[in-house]
Amino acid sequence: MNASATTLAGRSALALIFVLSGAGKLAAYAGTQQYMESVGVPGALLPLVILAELGGGLALVAGLLTRTTATALALFSVIAAALFHADFADQNQMIHFLKNIAMAGGLLVLAAHGPGRYSLDALLARRAARNAVALAGAAR
Repeated sequence: MNASATTLAGRSALALIFVLSGAGKLAAYAGTQQYMESVGVPGALLPLVILAELGGGLALVAGLLTRTTATALALFSVIAAALFHADFADQNQMIHFLKNIAMAGGLLVLAAHGPGRYSLDALLARRAARNAVALAGAAR
């Protein structure tokens, strides 16, 4: 199995829920804002939530700032679990809580191991290495 292709597939799978959730919140902005406020979270935070989900999800797919993005989304997932899914008397909420914790675990694995070869992070690192070699050769 090609580890780089598997890492790209894993990044994309992790990102999917964030991209779709962010787009859904954007499409149902007023309702989402009301729901946030009903659980004590300021609705004014919704633009940041959408940015985190859409921007973070797309960054994961592209493999851009992957370790930082994965760590931030892991923290976001744990906070969202605690704020919105902590009613363990409701089996559905407990499942959502555990889903968020599982996503955070996958994101932390991604943060630890990096984005893989098929990523903008890897492309930028290769270019930086080539430029450093070229600069070192020109300095001689």
